[in-house]
Amino acid sequence: MCSKYRQTLFLCLCVGAISALRAPAALAADQVAPNGQASIQDARLAITWHKDYALAMAEADRRNAMLLIYFCDGEQAEPSRNFREETLRDPQVTSKLREYVCVKLPLTAKIKMHGKDVVLLEQEAFSEMHGSPGIAIVDFRARKEPLRGAIVSMFPITETLCYTPEQMTVILTLPSGTLTQRTLVYAVRTHPEKPASADGDLSAELSEEAESHSQYQADIRLLGHHAWESRFQRIISRLPGGFGAREVCAQSWPGEHLVEAAIECVRSWRSSSGHWDAVRSSHTYSGYDMKRGDDGVWYATGIFGG
Repeated sequence: MCSKYRQTLFLCLCVGAISALRAPAALAADQVAPNGQASIQDARLAITWHKDYALAMAEADRRNAMLLIYFCDGEQAEPSRNFREETLRDPQVTSKLREYVCVKLPLTAKIKMHGKDVVLLEQEAFSEMHGSPGIAIVDFRARKEPLRGAIVSMFPITETLCYTPEQMTVILTLPSGTLTQRTLVYAVRTHPEKPASADGDLSAELSEEAESHSQYQADIRLLGHHAWESRFQRIISRLPGGFGAREVCAQSWPGEHLVEAAIECVRSWRSSSGHWDAVRSSHTYSGYDMKRGDDGVWYATGIFGG
């Protein structure tokens, strides 16, 4: 067994530093539909695709709706072409997209910030897109900060990350949470064996505990169920009486991007029978999160109650 997996699995299952990224505000966008309109509608699919980032953001804010940004390269590379022609045209996907405010932008789309034209995709807020085509989601459904106006999903399209209709449906139905929480939940929900621990809404309390422990592991750059006995007592005190708690931890390879790292952490849990028993099982309460250390490693935590 390689050293990385030995480190991931040396801790048996215990029983018993990306902050919220704000979507850049914009005065105007330089991309408008050829006919001069700010949006176009695909009548067959009944989805309105805005062409102006600022107007789409304003509508999502007004409607208290999720804003979906599709960064489209317009080329015929197979991953992007399949996503455009198959995934986005799938009936189940389009039915979910109607609940969103959607905007389609080229990779070079610019917005005006502080009097200057800047490329939207090059802004730090979209760093996990890595300049690639793909999907970003901004939460205007949440009524207050830190989630309102925060980027809560970034799914770049690459040679290995293509997003089938089934995976896109998962993306569009992720529970409320931060970027890192939702990405790890996505990795759990799209695992081929369909583990049940991330089904349903997540517990705010357990999500906070998972965030805290993931950040601690990232800060010390060491995987583990550190101080589990004391944390266990605090965790069960936040749950209804009589509930126990279980925890799983994993780490990515150094240098992996967010989506890749989340998938790798779930793979690590799958290779341990004790961890996988917790991840695949249904729980009354659950929370997931992951944080990146300055060593380039992502540290993931799942906590379950029930």
